[in-house]
Amino acid sequence: MQKGHEGVWNNCLQIIKDNLGNEYLYKTWFEPIRPLKLERNVLTLQVPSQYFCEFLEEHYVNLLKKTIRRVIGTNAMLQYSIVLDSQTPYSTIQPSTDKYATNNNLVNVPLNINSSPSKDFPNPFILPGLKKLRINSQLNEILSFDNFVEGDCNRLARSAGYAVAQNPGKTSFNPFFIYSGVGLGKTHLAHAIGLETKKNFPDKTVLYVSAEQFVHQFTDSCKNNTRNDFLQFYQMIDLLIVDDIQFFAKKTATQEIFFHIFNSLHSSGKQIIITSDKTPAELSDFEQRVISRLKWGLSADIQLPDVETRIKILQNKLYKDGIEMSYDIIEYLAYNINTSVRELEGALISLLAQSSFNKKTITIDLARQMIDKFIRSNVREVSIEYIQKVVFDYFNIPVDKIQSSTRKREIVQARQLAMYFSKKLTKHSLAIIGSRCGNKDHATVLHACKAVTNLYSTDKKYKTWVDDLEKRIAN
Repeated sequence: MQKGHEGVWNNCLQIIKDNLGNEYLYKTWFEPIRPLKLERNVLTLQVPSQYFCEFLEEHYVNLLKKTIRRVIGTNAMLQYSIVLDSQTPYSTIQPSTDKYATNNNLVNVPLNINSSPSKDFPNPFILPGLKKLRINSQLNEILSFDNFVEGDCNRLARSAGYAVAQNPGKTSFNPFFIYSGVGLGKTHLAHAIGLETKKNFPDKTVLYVSAEQFVHQFTDSCKNNTRNDFLQFYQMIDLLIVDDIQFFAKKTATQEIFFHIFNSLHSSGKQIIITSDKTPAELSDFEQRVISRLKWGLSADIQLPDVETRIKILQNKLYKDGIEMSYDIIEYLAYNINTSVRELEGALISLLAQSSFNKKTITIDLARQMIDKFIRSNVREVSIEYIQKVVFDYFNIPVDKIQSSTRKREIVQARQLAMYFSKKLTKHSLAIIGSRCGNKDHATVLHACKAVTNLYSTDKKYKTWVDDLEKRIAN
């Protein structure tokens, strides 16, 4: 290993590049970083702007922390030096994920009367050792309702979530089940509900946990013979948020413990919030009793934002950062990035970074250059609407016919193909695909996918159609 701040950072870059797996992202977000100094295991990095720093903190902080600790040691810390065009540092910040406002109060934990009085109650999130524990809510203060842009795509989910935060556990929205594709805001909304609840009810214990983290904690409790303690811990929570519950699939033991936790919290009038990439009915490899519990409350989806909402999202982001930008450029970004909110904000940050690095004024031409690179360097999810247009154009059928109730063979056939490719090439749920393909239910979409698969393997002409369409959609 090389010594000195430059050598250390070069070693870090090698690890980051290997783990990132995307040359464009690496060149955009890591090559511009310059190491300034290494003192007492604190590595200070120079970044070109505040926006650059915020993007790193939001998307790559875990990668950065793991890397520097691997290279420097377990006590390594990271600082940023933000530099203006004058090359004069105006601030240095140290990343921190724990904000006082999101802290829960000390809580009394239930003790097992059959255990030794000296036994400590294990908290899956902190080191055990006290009978009074402070449970880190794990909420991200950035992901609040103030930063959640409302539109037709998410209005029901947002309104219901806000109602939950005003009266957690006391509404009919319990559990509150949020489902959507990747990067559309379900995790943001879940955090926003938690933050609003903490604001309204400071004494309530709120906990956000990913399903993957929950599984790992439960596995550890089984290995250490502390399963009952794990159960008791989660039964103390006033508002439990479990993100990406589809990760529980095929994990029977995890589903069983969650079933008991769910029943305990629900019967005690405590709030449960679940997020997933599928509706409860579409979750596969889940016990039926768990599915039935998830259906008790309200299920609300978040769809792809329309152009107007995408414009609002960009305007909100720019306003929060104190940046002025021409409406024409904002509109150009909104029309060309239509896959997810996450990629939309990433494109904006990339544009700001390109402007900062090259000291260029942000123009339509600069935006066009950036988007061309952005699109080429990211696997882009096509939209359902685009798939419908390609399929119906292929058969010379007006695309609006997909919404008709006619049973004409050629239209039914085209609709089935549109459903098949939407299921294969997008991350939308069956319910969403069905709603956009003639207002059909998820069972109809499943039938369509099976029909296409069967015909593909038995009909040579049909196989040619499918292969041709897949190439056209990809292009």
